[in-house]
Amino acid sequence: MNKLQTLLLTLCALLVCSATARADKGMWVLSELNEQNEARMRELGFNLSLDELYSLDKPSIARGVVIFGGGCTGITVSEQGLLFTNHHCGYDAIQSQSTVEHDYLRDGFASQSFREELPIPGLSVKYLRAQLDVTARIEQAVAGITDEAKRQETIEKVSEQIVEEYTKSPFDAVEVTPFYAGNKYYVVIYDEYKDVRLVMTPPSSVGKFGGDTDNWMWPRHTGDFSVFRVYADANNQPAEYAASNKPYRPVYYTKVSLQGYQEQ
Repeated sequence: MNKLQTLLLTLCALLVCSATARADKGMWVLSELNEQNEARMRELGFNLSLDELYSLDKPSIARGVVIFGGGCTGITVSEQGLLFTNHHCGYDAIQSQSTVEHDYLRDGFASQSFREELPIPGLSVKYLRAQLDVTARIEQAVAGITDEAKRQETIEKVSEQIVEEYTKSPFDAVEVTPFYAGNKYYVVIYDEYKDVRLVMTPPSSVGKFGGDTDNWMWPRHTGDFSVFRVYADANNQPAEYAASNKPYRPVYYTKVSLQGYQEQ
């Protein structure tokens, strides 16, 4: 699964089904949700509006979900750029800061102030900025090509051109992604924040409890999480690491409930 699919399909899995049993087995791109999808989602207990789930023009859950590192997902949970991801997703970052004296994988880590948070060289977080349908351009480029190898070569070449056109700065992460078995193509643009710092991680005895087996089971009895913070420059724009950077102020963040749980 590619990065865009990880971001979009994770949000709508189990929620985004059509009203017919035949289509219930599929998953949908969030930008293509319709009234039929929404009706089925209501039946399954979904209470938000579609705009609250996905909108690139105003705050929505899609604006708070991130691509963490090489392809994991994360969710922004505070107005100061705090985000949660899995422990196994943060594992390499945690390991990079561990030493014999301070083994954060073994013992865990919890910062007590912004100053104590640990910068992670090479780690970035991507926020979705735009998603544009470029299907017509791709189809026009391959019209009349019957050789499949030549067709794929042309698609790759046009995709590279589109990526180059939309990449305006070192902090733009752009990709062209096929959907529906290559029947639709989107150019997807992310803001890439390259100053990401470790805030908290449980010890591996908690974060990796159950190992990879439990990672694919539900319900899970594990503490598979780690906490990071995204930093930005003085204008709240993506930047390389600098001590003067400030916690990122996100377009949207999800509020963590402190009310506990109630048995049903």
